Amino acid sequence: MSGPELVVLLSGPNLNLLGERQPELYGPATLADHVATAARAAAEAGLTLEHRQSNHEGDLIDAVHAARGRAAAIIVNAGALTHTSWSLHDALAAFDGIVVELHLTNPASREPFRHRSVVAPVADGSIAGFGGLGYRLAVEAVHHLLASRNGG
Repeated sequence: MSGPELVVLLSGPNLNLLGERQPELYGPATLADHVATAARAAAEAGLTLEHRQSNHEGDLIDAVHAARGRAAAIIVNAGALTHTSWSLHDALAAFDGIVVELHLTNPASREPFRHRSVVAPVADGSIAGFGGLGYRLAVEAVHHLLASRNGG
């Protein structure tokens, strides 16, 4: 019998500053608060959550590569790399599990450079604009997508 399916949660540049950086935009919760929310949701769904945050694009790409063959899903809040990182796009495209793009704010309602996501074309779906609730919603989306792929 195998253990719970693994979900990798990736947090991009500057997300380590949540709770301090522009709380009027991103809210008062810290990244640790959001990871705890996702971990609780994963446990409730019978999933295991692993989190990695980096301010370096290559570290996130390495994390995607490391998830290949061992994780069922990746939830990625790539921060500003969402709009620029074709390398992250390519790494996610090579991942054969579920990919959910996540944003605390709604990029479509923000500055024009945030309107384009290079992650979205390789994601199964995107959750944006729900603040910290988005972390729970992203895990729930993964759970439902896994259930439907596994015939549940």
